[in-house]
Formats: sequence, C-alpha cells, structure tokens
Amino acid sequence: MVPMRTLIDSCFDRSLPAIPSSKLTLDQRLALCRQYGDFSLAYSTAVQPDLSYFGDEKGYIAYATKMGHVFALGDPIASRASKADYIARFIAQSGKPCFVQIHSETAAALTSHGYSVNQLGKDSALSLPNHSFNGKRNETLRYSERWLYKNGYSIHECGDGELGPELSKISDDWRAGRIVRRREMRFLNRPFCLSLRPGMRRFVLFSPHSKPIALLDFDPLCRDGKVIGYTAAFKRKIQGTTAHAEIGLTKYAADRFRQEGAKIMTLGLSPLAGIEKSQFPESTVWRYLYQRAFLSPLINRRIFNVQGQAAFKRRFHGDELQTYIGFKRGTPTEKVALLRLLKTF
Repeated sequence: MVPMRTLIDSCFDRSLPAIPSSKLTLDQRLALCRQYGDFSLAYSTAVQPDLSYFGDEKGYIAYATKMGHVFALGDPIASRASKADYIARFIAQSGKPCFVQIHSETAAALTSHGYSVNQLGKDSALSLPNHSFNGKRNETLRYSERWLYKNGYSIHECGDGELGPELSKISDDWRAGRIVRRREMRFLNRPFCLSLRPGMRRFVLFSPHSKPIALLDFDPLCRDGKVIGYTAAFKRKIQGTTAHAEIGLTKYAADRFRQEGAKIMTLGLSPLAGIEKSQFPESTVWRYLYQRAFLSPLINRRIFNVQGQAAFKRRFHGDELQTYIGFKRGTPTEKVALLRLLKTF
C-alpha cells in the first residue's frame, strides 16, 4: 500500500514543471564525486536513494520534490568554473527551487537570480595535519577515551559485511529511542544501510563482553580523484550505552585519519546553530524564526534536538564552516523551508 504522505506529495508535485532528469548511473555519480566531492554532503548526493539529478556526465545537481516544491541538496557536483552555469540552467528548468545546505560560492551565485540566502547552521571541520587533541580544552575528550579503555571497551574498524545482524540490532534499538522513529530520515540525512558504499569507513565500539554496542560511519571527501578526508555520516548505539561512546569513537577515527595522512574530517551540519545576519540578501523574518527554532523546547523535544547536535560537535573545537539556505523571495517555498528542513522529508 502506498503511504498517504506519498500520495499527497504526488498530487502536489503534478503542478511542477517537467525537469529534465539526468540518467547518470551510480558509478558516474561516484566518479564525479571523486573529482569534486570535497564538502560534507557531496557523497550523500551520489548514493542517497530517491533523489533526482539535473546535469550530465560533467556534473550534476541533486534534488528532491516535496508538496509541489523543488529542493536542491548541497552545492553542484561539478568543476568550480561550471557551477554557476548548472545553477542557472537548473533554476530556468525547475522554476523556483530552494537550495539547502549550500556554501558561500553557491550562495553568491543565487543572489544574481533574486534569491534570499539565510544562514542555515554550522558544519564543524578538523584540519587534521594541524589538529591535536592535546591541551586543556580537549581534556574531556581524552578522559572519554581513557574511560572506555580503562573499563574494558575496545574500538575496531569493520569492513563491509561484518557483524551484519549485530549492527542491524544497534540501528533498530537506536531508532526506537528517536523523536522520529517510524521511518529513516532522509534528504539532509540519508537512510542508514548495513552495506558500506565504496570508500566509506566504519568504526565499531565493543563492550567489555566483546559485543558491538555502537557504530560510527564516515563518507569520503574527495578532490581531483583522491580521498582528502572524511565526514561523519551515521552514529548509532544501543540505548543506555555510556555517553563516552560517541566521543571515543569520533576521537579514535580522527586520530586514525590523521595517521593515514588525511587532510580534513568534518562532523556534519549543526542545523540552526549560531544563526546570524547573512552577508547576502536575506529574509530577516526567517533569520528570527530560525534563531527562535534553535531555542525552542518544543522543537528540540518533539521534532529534532538541534541544541544537542550543536553541543556535541562544539566539544571537538573544529573550524566552523557556515552553510546557507537559498530561496526565491516571495514564493510559497519560503513558507515551508523551515519545516521541511527540520523534518528532513
């Protein structure tokens, strides 16, 4: 049976213009990511199910539709010189799409098309060659690591196909305790998959009794055909697992990537965190609403714990990379942008 929400979406989507959809294969998308996928969402745009693609063999924009609106996910996966052209052609074909979790270069290109560009939240990045967990400010991170090892926990990297039933149980148990538990969230997040896509890395925490109790998956960040780093993609743990688990796994992964010569590790978006006045033309009303949403107990308790996300990532003292949301001024898309962002489809 088709879910009611899918039927409602399809009815609204009938009013959308016919967007030429690229038939890029997964291998073609991954090849483009290896050339241009150096930001946190890049890999997810290539492998996330149910996305559509505008573009060709030289680049693409990933997008989805929801209730009669078009949402582009992240920056174009294309050469720097051609990104503005992909953006212009996509806007011309799709009407008034909303661009979600973009960076300053894409934001600047959108302003020439009459877009408002508001801050969306911070992405945290560790510059690994220059990064260290030494010093007083990282004392709590080192303590979590010591606590785990002192109490008999261990961390290991696992390959594709390892510990399938155990990891499935971890994911199911984790979802049972989430605000949104009936289905996997998608778009800004993609559904969790036991199988690792090419280039992904997985670290698993084992209990003192040698049972897997938490996992942390990473997507690769690539440039010019080479892996330059990784971005955190999935965190899952058995309910009741020590709070030191996530910190210990993240620190372990950062240390491993640094030893391997990786240049960067990103922790992903902290939605609505640190929203300030944008350097681009923006909606002051939506800036105020985003700020209020971040502080709202109702949103944090019933929709998504944005404060908890931000607090965890701040512990690692990474560089904060500003992300943006761009929408055409005066369009209905503006009215649904906040809700769609928080519920992530």
